[in-house]
Amino acid sequence: MTITTLLVANRGEIACRIFRTCRDLGITTVAVYSDADADALHVREADLAVRLPGAAPADTYLRGDLVVAAARAAGADAVHPGYGFLSENAAFAAAVQDAGLVWVGPPVKAIELMASKTRAKELMAGAGVPLLAPVDPATASEGDLPLLLKAAAGGGGRGMRIVRELDALPGELLAAAAEAASAFGDGEVFAEPYVERGRHVEVQVMADAHDTVWALGTRDCSLQRRHQKVIEEAPAPGLDEALRTRLHEAAVAAARAVGYRGAGTVEFLVSAEGRPYFLEMNTRLQVEHPVTEAVFGLDLVALQLRVAEGEPLPSPEPPQPSGHAVEARLYAEDPARDWQPQTGALLTLEVPEGSGLRLDTGYTGGDTIGVHYDPMIAKVITHAPTRTEAVRLLARALERARIHGPVTNRDLLVRSLRHPDFAAARLDTGFYDRHLAELTAPAAGRDPATAALAATLAEAVRGPDAVRGAEGGRGSAVAAPAPARFGAWRNVPSGPQRKRYRSEPDGTEHEVAYRTPRTGVPEPHGTPGTRILAATPDRVTLEVGGVTRHFAVTAYADRVHVDATDASYTFTALPRFTDPATHTAPGSLLAPMPGTVVRLAEGLAAGVAVEAGQPLIWLEAMKMEHRILAPASGTLTALHAAPGHQVEVGALLAVVQEDPAATTPVPHPVPEETA
Repeated sequence: MTITTLLVANRGEIACRIFRTCRDLGITTVAVYSDADADALHVREADLAVRLPGAAPADTYLRGDLVVAAARAAGADAVHPGYGFLSENAAFAAAVQDAGLVWVGPPVKAIELMASKTRAKELMAGAGVPLLAPVDPATASEGDLPLLLKAAAGGGGRGMRIVRELDALPGELLAAAAEAASAFGDGEVFAEPYVERGRHVEVQVMADAHDTVWALGTRDCSLQRRHQKVIEEAPAPGLDEALRTRLHEAAVAAARAVGYRGAGTVEFLVSAEGRPYFLEMNTRLQVEHPVTEAVFGLDLVALQLRVAEGEPLPSPEPPQPSGHAVEARLYAEDPARDWQPQTGALLTLEVPEGSGLRLDTGYTGGDTIGVHYDPMIAKVITHAPTRTEAVRLLARALERARIHGPVTNRDLLVRSLRHPDFAAARLDTGFYDRHLAELTAPAAGRDPATAALAATLAEAVRGPDAVRGAEGGRGSAVAAPAPARFGAWRNVPSGPQRKRYRSEPDGTEHEVAYRTPRTGVPEPHGTPGTRILAATPDRVTLEVGGVTRHFAVTAYADRVHVDATDASYTFTALPRFTDPATHTAPGSLLAPMPGTVVRLAEGLAAGVAVEAGQPLIWLEAMKMEHRILAPASGTLTALHAAPGHQVEVGALLAVVQEDPAATTPVPHPVPEETA
């Protein structure tokens, strides 16, 4: 059957990416959207769109009956699931086919066989695929430690725990089962040995209905936070030819064992000694598929559509790979604060264009990053003849990108790509456990004081009555007059004016002094060795220590973004005097992000005693669960949170009055992701 109209049962970046291929193939596109996504990029890019009433995934994108009804209403003849949501739901795949629609995915039976990790491992053992031996938690001993607990019915880190002490095993089993049940509707959890310093290596497979199965090389996805991938590359570096061959053969055997068709990924854990072990098979397109596309010169979505139409793959053997590709996932999150997801208006998103660069995103400047969905903003992909060149190109592209709005992991990505261990391909899943502190520490070479000076000069040229960019408005800008140009600055009789800024997100304060002489041209005060070469409301050029530096300055209300050629800075303009009303009472527990209170500690109520570090409140936001911990041992004097409450960032959840005689207090409450 020829596909003419395709509905994508997904949102954001993957929906936009599938639409791009459909446009190239002349296929009409249909989007589905929740109320929270009414103005989302994937809706704007689709030819047709159908509303799914509600905002939460459970009411919208996870409602297979509504998605099938939407396909019928729009006249679609095929459905592509993307990744996440219903992409590996066998019942949904069956419902699509029962409705007479083409399912752009693997056979229902293959999804069912691979849906449970425990059943999949049994099947793979019969196919000769190398496995880790399972461990029965009921009989586990000290010799079995460390153990990895995993949800049988899902992925993405939900329901996953590392257990290093036998006494902690019962509690971690209960917690993992509860989280798995909440995330996937199935609380089954299994245990297996945890491989220290293991690498996450996967093989992309593509199969048709004519007995052809391609193994499209390897990908390394070892750089992960909370068991979710951050940086991926193809081919996986540092593997000898024998290991590559074994991985390819095992992946093809896995696909043939379940009669697979379409795009899928077989994931392996490779030990430090080079032994591979089957982890799972993802019966869908992977987030990191662009690196394989780049290396093999393929469009995997186009091949998915071809296979779904019953056509064979172009040849019995895949094309030869060429070069190296690297992908970085740009998230709205704060790595220095336990990877807290961030929300708000994405005011600007500009990534350099050029040879070897690719941007896959579901956002443009002016869109809003909400609380309901994954905080990934975009994927930036580079392809070059060698790994060194691809990594260098990606780091520089991220460094030069203009990203204004919520805090992101951009700086972490740049520093990760330039870390000596990454450069030398010393990769394993513990990379961030070992290096996070140094990767999020203040970076050498950054100069926030000079950036703050640039922000001040742009503000002074702009004038206090100038119109600034509106928060969250697409395309808002400040009209720039002709630049003021001057030579070296000098002291003048008029007294200096002062401007205060707070760096975001670290909170460091900077004070800039400047004079405004009769010429009206601002001059810095107290910064010897600095010359102003040019200044407009949105661009300042300074000579600092004999080196000319350019700064792009963009102001939104009291927030100022300064983009230099080698770093970006975000400041909040501070009032001259501090407002006493902004102080928070000691012991206050504030919501670190917008979200929903999902549960409280048992017996939690005003007047009860709590211990430092004790989890008190569980908050769910952006598909992850976070614990709010007691900041000190003492008494809970106020409780404003209740299960089901929607809270905004900074909302007061509870207050703990410290008992001075109790144990040493934790400095401040730290939310901890448990996903």
